[in-house]
Amino acid sequence: MSMEIWIWGTGEIAARIMDNGLGREIAGFIETKKTKDSFCGFPVVSAEEIPHTFDYILVANRFGDEISEWCAANGLEMEKIVFLVRGRSTKHTEMPSDLRKFLGEKNYTNYQAEYGLTTHTFFEEDLKQYKKLNHRKSFEIQDEYLWPVLMDRFASNGTMGNYFWQDLWAAKLVIQSGVREHYDIGSRVDGFLAHLLSAGIRVNAIDIRPLPVEVEGLSMVIDDATLLEHIEDESIGSLSALCSLEHFGLGRYGDTVDPEACFKCFSQIKKKLAYGGKLYLTVPVGRERVEFNAHRVFYAGTIIENFAGLELKEFSCAAEGKIEYHVDLHKYDQDGHNGEYRYGLFYFEKI
Repeated sequence: MSMEIWIWGTGEIAARIMDNGLGREIAGFIETKKTKDSFCGFPVVSAEEIPHTFDYILVANRFGDEISEWCAANGLEMEKIVFLVRGRSTKHTEMPSDLRKFLGEKNYTNYQAEYGLTTHTFFEEDLKQYKKLNHRKSFEIQDEYLWPVLMDRFASNGTMGNYFWQDLWAAKLVIQSGVREHYDIGSRVDGFLAHLLSAGIRVNAIDIRPLPVEVEGLSMVIDDATLLEHIEDESIGSLSALCSLEHFGLGRYGDTVDPEACFKCFSQIKKKLAYGGKLYLTVPVGRERVEFNAHRVFYAGTIIENFAGLELKEFSCAAEGKIEYHVDLHKYDQDGHNGEYRYGLFYFEKI
């Protein structure tokens, strides 16, 4: 029997459940506020346009709590709303077999895992099979030691998101430059800085947050990077700040709220960089705005203007699991991202 099923969401999560084998005969997609006419080849409607004939709505985004409130306030049958991503107040729906089949094994298993359940998943069958085959007393299954892990079966072998690509991009450039000492402001210790340390490069890391352990070759300096008072002007030969400066002055990390904080840091970086020194900088790029208190998004041109006096050697972009090299500065000036942020990768040299 055919069902009328709508997907609420048109972002990464919605695309992923389609890729995971969702039944293709859906009625369409729903956006709380409609921004597009189609998605994945299906029509898109606004929340106000939801037909009352639907069998199920599958909520495939991270705004389940808000959508739940909207549905309840507008008289939708809540037992027909399935929240695939768990929210603070969303409830699990016990699905009939035809809806489980429609979702497919990957999507249904991930849904159960969201709510900490294993019923009707491979886990139950594997448990029975293990008990049947095992003959070692010390490795018998005991309920008190059950530790269900459901999502690894369908996960890819690691992730290569924007951080992976930006860290790799910057580390290659720093290592190829031949420097033995490098300065950094706020980049990932377990990514980019680890790459440099493994290559034998001494790293001086500047951050407002202390590192809880000592790492050989890594010196942590707790300092305000909008001032950099402990560093002499024109003394740094190699400096990076990967996806850190866009957060300055927004209070997210316990720093003082200051709308000019990142721009103050830009000025200090220019002062502290030696002639011939190299700067590796990454920030979100696109239609310029602040998304308080998470971060700012910059026009690529704004970064260039604020680093006047430095020569731009490369502008590339990391997005959607890949790097796009040597991009036109204005290509993404109107990019709104729609949930997928594009990181601008800027490589400068002070001349």
